[in-house]
Amino acid sequence: MSVHTTTGMEFFATICFFLAILHTFSVKKFQQLARRYAPGSVGENFLHLLGEVEVVFGFWGAIFLVLLALTHGTADAVRYLETRDFKEPAFVFVVLVICSTRPILSLAERTIGFTSQLFPIAPPLAFYLVCLILGPLMGSFITEPAAMTVTALILLDRFFSQRISTKLKYATLGLLFVNVSIGGTLTPYAAPPVLMVASKWGWGLGDMLTHFGWKAAIAIIASTVLTTYRFREEISKLTWIANEKNLPQVPLWVQTSHVFFLALVVMNTHHTAVFVGIFLFFLGWVKVTQEYQTEIKLREGLLVAFFLGGLVVLGGPQRWWLEPVLSRLDAFPLYLGSILLTAITDNAALTYLGAQVPTLSIAARYALVAGSVVGGGLTVIANAPNPVGYGILNVSFGKDGMSPWRLLTHAALPTGIAAFCFWIL
Repeated sequence: MSVHTTTGMEFFATICFFLAILHTFSVKKFQQLARRYAPGSVGENFLHLLGEVEVVFGFWGAIFLVLLALTHGTADAVRYLETRDFKEPAFVFVVLVICSTRPILSLAERTIGFTSQLFPIAPPLAFYLVCLILGPLMGSFITEPAAMTVTALILLDRFFSQRISTKLKYATLGLLFVNVSIGGTLTPYAAPPVLMVASKWGWGLGDMLTHFGWKAAIAIIASTVLTTYRFREEISKLTWIANEKNLPQVPLWVQTSHVFFLALVVMNTHHTAVFVGIFLFFLGWVKVTQEYQTEIKLREGLLVAFFLGGLVVLGGPQRWWLEPVLSRLDAFPLYLGSILLTAITDNAALTYLGAQVPTLSIAARYALVAGSVVGGGLTVIANAPNPVGYGILNVSFGKDGMSPWRLLTHAALPTGIAAFCFWIL
């Protein structure tokens, strides 16, 4: 019997899915349990592994596939795996690695630094403000995963690596996740939840700018200004660190070449074989220009791809309960429901399922997509680029790592501002 018509197996996949969500919110407990074992022991290493957010969905996805093979046979498990589309995890991996290179980061940092000089306030305040506005908005042009990578790495270097308060760290993390989630809505190709429906519903650049883009820009500016003002005393007192000491300045031609590779990858988002091939050439180019490089983040990229791959495996069988929920709600309840549902499932999966419901009105379509992007900063799993930001910034939260609960509470305010802008304006 095919897995696609086996309600019992879909129900089991849903159990694994929600256990993975519970596991995500319990990672700190696993880290604490790991410390009860001898350093370097199997018990400590295994519990530390289970305490990594990037591992959670891949781990439960593997359990699902093993049990699927045991109950339906290996052939059905392989067939199911082959029906999953792993294009997005592969794309996020490639973009993360390219954007984490020193030439891309130095170019982005110089752009933000130059823009921040236009503001007559303390340099750290101006840089913080511009970074969290301009960085996420760039996601509409270089894709959200790229914007998340660049912005998170700059924040890590300029702010998170310093002794800032834990409250400021979580406020910044929540703001970053929300801003990136809505910042990719100025164009129809950059935000995963928009990408899932744009071609099917005929949404072009004009539609996105008219119905989504300007509202996203207002929400991002309002939330960032409010957060900057709230922590103005702490941020303005930071010692501005001179970056890239003892490293040769990256020439413009090297930066331009990296932007060219990134542009080629973005233009071939839908063709895995093409952008992976471009990426392999890029790795060779990094070797050629290694004089201006630092270590590229292959491990971080693979962990994030593993996380998203687990979401792909477990997300598909959730259609049996998500689709009825989406099809029975009016526009405003659907908007609120999408914000809440996005917190426990990837927003791209949510809009994809909505696109399969032929009875959705124009108002309901807007409500579904708007709610999906607004709620995309509430949890690590809410938006595909979030694991990228988590993987980069988690190291600054100490040995127990980031708390999903504290992320949720600190992302609530910018989420509320975005919710107001997208529905009321």
